[in-house]
Amino acid sequence: MHHRPLSKAAAITKDRQQTRLKHWVLGSVFGVGAVFAAEPLWADSHQTIIESHGFNEYGELKYGPDFPHLDYVNPDAPLGGQISVSTTGTFDSMNPFATLSGTPGALASTIYERIMAATSDEVGSIYCVLCRTLEYPEDRSWVIFNLRDDVTFSDGTPFTAHDIVHTHKLFREQGTPSFRAGITELVTGYEALDDLTVKFTFNEDSPFRSRISQMGSALAMSKAWFEETGARLDEPGLEVSPGTGEYVIGKVDPGRQIIYERNPDYWGQDVPINVGRGNYDSIRIEYFADSSAAFEAFKAGEFTFRQETSSLNWATSYDFPAIENDWVTKDVLDDGTLAAATGFVFNLGREKLQDRRVRLALGLMYNFNWTNTNLQYGLFEQRESFWENDRLKATGLPEGLELDMLETVRDMLPEEIFTEPAYLPHESGERPLDRGNLRRALALMEEAGYVTGDDGLLRNADGQTLDVEFLETRQSFDRVLTPYIDNLERLGVNVTYNRVDASQYQARVQAKDYDMIFSFWVNGLQEGTGLLQRYGCEDKDDIFNRSAYCSPAVDALGELVSNAANYDEMSAAVRAIDRIMRYDYFVVPVWTRSSNWVAYYDMYEYPENLPEFGLGHLDYWWFNQEKADALQAAGAFQ
Repeated sequence: MHHRPLSKAAAITKDRQQTRLKHWVLGSVFGVGAVFAAEPLWADSHQTIIESHGFNEYGELKYGPDFPHLDYVNPDAPLGGQISVSTTGTFDSMNPFATLSGTPGALASTIYERIMAATSDEVGSIYCVLCRTLEYPEDRSWVIFNLRDDVTFSDGTPFTAHDIVHTHKLFREQGTPSFRAGITELVTGYEALDDLTVKFTFNEDSPFRSRISQMGSALAMSKAWFEETGARLDEPGLEVSPGTGEYVIGKVDPGRQIIYERNPDYWGQDVPINVGRGNYDSIRIEYFADSSAAFEAFKAGEFTFRQETSSLNWATSYDFPAIENDWVTKDVLDDGTLAAATGFVFNLGREKLQDRRVRLALGLMYNFNWTNTNLQYGLFEQRESFWENDRLKATGLPEGLELDMLETVRDMLPEEIFTEPAYLPHESGERPLDRGNLRRALALMEEAGYVTGDDGLLRNADGQTLDVEFLETRQSFDRVLTPYIDNLERLGVNVTYNRVDASQYQARVQAKDYDMIFSFWVNGLQEGTGLLQRYGCEDKDDIFNRSAYCSPAVDALGELVSNAANYDEMSAAVRAIDRIMRYDYFVVPVWTRSSNWVAYYDMYEYPENLPEFGLGHLDYWWFNQEKADALQAAGAFQ
């Protein structure tokens, strides 16, 4: 995640917003705290220097400096065994950072550790892994990480501050364009003060929030390896820098299989944040052409852990012999993580999709109720918000802090934002085509200048049909997408459904060469500078901004998110953004659920007190050798 400046469009309105923003902030100083200031109000030459084992932007850390292990792990979990999972598609590289050329293998970044790491039972907390402590002044103008002296790379060479500095420099020079722009704007100085001390100095104009957490997430790769090989961070390849992590790359069969193996000399096994984690000797990933082939392989025991995403499979297909023989356990586990914002995404870079009325009309043709009841066995709920969680989801009319923030950009917004409740998805009837919604959609299309011709197709004033291509790669998705396409054709849209292979799909998505795709955004319960990378004008052409969305109001409010003084202010700004983006309707919202559907061969175990945020099957679950031997003897595996 990174900070981006206001977009050009937002900059035009910046002067007229400045006074209102300042007035709002001054009011906050005497109420809930300063939110948007060019310089922290407490900055002076006598600042207190804070030193800690962890960091949280807004609240207290759950774990003290002497915690023995995380609460949700089994500290006595046995080490050993293998877990195997599947994915679809292909890969030709093990460099996870060369995303603009080549296709990285799954979990390719797992061999690298970051200076600090998050937990699965807190929002926003990070704790030292490669460091022992961090130090920073109250104005967060810089941060120092005091590194551990016992860390080694997987090739046995020692890890030092010079490796952190070199890795940071590589990302500044060879990272993705959006990351390069963000990190160079955020960090003005970086240096190794000695072998075990690294300092980052921040741009005084960068957002106050996210500075330290951004640099706490810095990776460690080997400076010596890059200097010896001449490799580049932005070039794909199967040979990569050694990492400091508990797993190393073992067997690699491009496009088919990856095996990560435990490093027997891993330096950090007894570090408190690692106790009870990383319990497998190896993690195997099997690649398949599509999800149907993967499911058949799971039933045959070719891999051993499956996280199910298909409601059809979950409801009807778990009756195979391995289930009947009690070899496979089928489980529903609570999931408190923020659900991805999924839906049919419009590419706003296409002129024909820039009219909101057109997008609303196309959205009205998706029937969630019928789809969920008839195709998904009633297992889902309708997604409403980009942050489907009570803390960050906009509801009803804006009020309190959220309303105050919206007032600062009022002249950039339609009046409905203030007078109508937060936009909710339309309701549909029990038939595949809801005729009431069809009539509403036709009225919207007429307002947008389209009329229905004798051939049933909509045409604009220039006589052009509304041609929309759906781009997809999964055959299994046909059953959900086809009824939606049928309804769009009834509306008069000239629809093309183009299902391509995985490599073509990735290339076209990277190039924003699509009208509509089924995709998602991964948002967080604690937002910062990364929000504008996903939804900001400056990065509207970036791969992370899937819809090429640009709103000057969201850009301005995104600055408030980045500079919020506390969680309440951050969440209010996010709710304001959620309200605006739902009104702008650049994605047709679909379904969500708050549980994990998992099936696994009965040789894995997990702690009784699973954390709220995370399934953890590759992290803090473990392998039971006796159960595995029994399954093997029974013939469970091929």
